[in-house]
Formats: sequence, C-alpha cells, structure tokens
Amino acid sequence: MTPSLAAPVHDRGITTLVLDSPGNRNALSAALVGELSAALEVCGADDAVRAVVLTHTGNTFCAGADLTAPPDPAAFVALMRRIVALPKPVVARVTGHVRAGGLGLLAACDISVAGPGASFALTESRLGLAPAVISLPLLPRTDPRAAARYYLTGERFDAAEAARIGLVTLAAEGDADQTLAPVLDGLRRASPQGLTASKELVTATVLENFDRYAEDLIARSAALFASAEAREGMTAFLERRDPSWVL
Repeated sequence: MTPSLAAPVHDRGITTLVLDSPGNRNALSAALVGELSAALEVCGADDAVRAVVLTHTGNTFCAGADLTAPPDPAAFVALMRRIVALPKPVVARVTGHVRAGGLGLLAACDISVAGPGASFALTESRLGLAPAVISLPLLPRTDPRAAARYYLTGERFDAAEAARIGLVTLAAEGDADQTLAPVLDGLRRASPQGLTASKELVTATVLENFDRYAEDLIARSAALFASAEAREGMTAFLERRDPSWVL
C-alpha cells in the first residue's frame, strides 16, 4: 500500500510532515489518520524537533473524510487531540483547498498560513451530516457568527476570510513560504521549555472542550453517518449529482 504521508523532512529544528495522497485529494482515510498520528508521536518525543509544519502535495490540503475508507471517528478525534496536546507547536501551511474534516485538522494546529490559492468550506450539511467532531478544535478558535453561517450554508470562502474569522492565523498575499518564514524564525529562537509552557496556556480551553464533549460528538457523528439522509448525501456526492432534497 502506498503511504499517505511523505517521508518527514528536517531543517534546523523544524520537521515537515507532508500529506501525500493525491489519488483522494488527501482525504482523511483510516490510513492517513494512522500514519499522521504515528508521525506526530515520533516528533513529540524527539528533542531535536522544535516545531512541526503540516503541509500537502497537490492542490488540496485535505478534502475531508474519505467516504470510501473512512477512519473511525474516535481515531480522528484522537489525532486532532494529539495535535493540540503535542508539546511542540504545529504549524499548518496551506496552499490549496480545505473541506469538511480537513478544517478540523487545520483548526487543531497552533498557527496556520494560507496562500492565495487556498479555499475552505464546511460541506457536511450538504451531505446530510454536521461538522460534529471537528467542532472540538474549530468552535473555540473561530468567530461564532461566521461559524454559524458556514456550518449551515456550506459556502466556500477564501484565505482572507479564513483569517478574518480566526480559522487561520495569516493569509499570504503572495508566496506562503515568505509569510511563514518569520513564524518559523520565531519558533527557532524560542526555548523548548518556553514553547511547551506557552502552548499549554493557549490550548487549555481547547483541550477542555475535547475532554468534555468528545464522547458525545463521536456518538452524534456515528448516528448521522448511519442515517438514510447521509447515505443519500454521500451516494449523490460519489455519483456527482444533487441529493434528493435540493430545491
């Protein structure tokens, strides 16, 4: 089986993990969730790693859940929690599309930079689903009025809007790497202890969200996926047609 994650790249304390499953637009398959979780565990235990950059090949950062080989919802929740609780900062570098569950992966990261080619959408409601488990990192970090709009409508929005509503840290007007460079320089100048202690402060509320609501949201997600409306929504998506409820 072809790995869904490219081999890690190390450069002056920064380890870059690359989502590399172009066949399904880096969708969250069981394989990708498992590989990424294992790679993050290694980074968390490695004293040579000061921070982690999470990025992607192709024109899509993550297309959401892989409907043909979906991960166990509990495994995906554990992956997002691992990113939030990792004792090293995790920085997302996004130059392509992010959909549905991919926004949960993005929101779990501490800092994120999106290039001008990035686009975002919470498409779950159009499939008979809801952004259930990804709410754990997403809602504490996103403007509530914007979250209500995009949760309900599934509209697509750009990097500037993603930065305005708090989904990403920075919207790059040009080269994402140029925008990212001072962020990585700042992380390299920080002490390992200082980074860990500072991250604990800014993630405390998000981790409380996981510990309080994860079990309920996993159950809610499973119930939605098993519903007749979701089966129609996912079938319509795979068949590239409108589901039966579209007016």
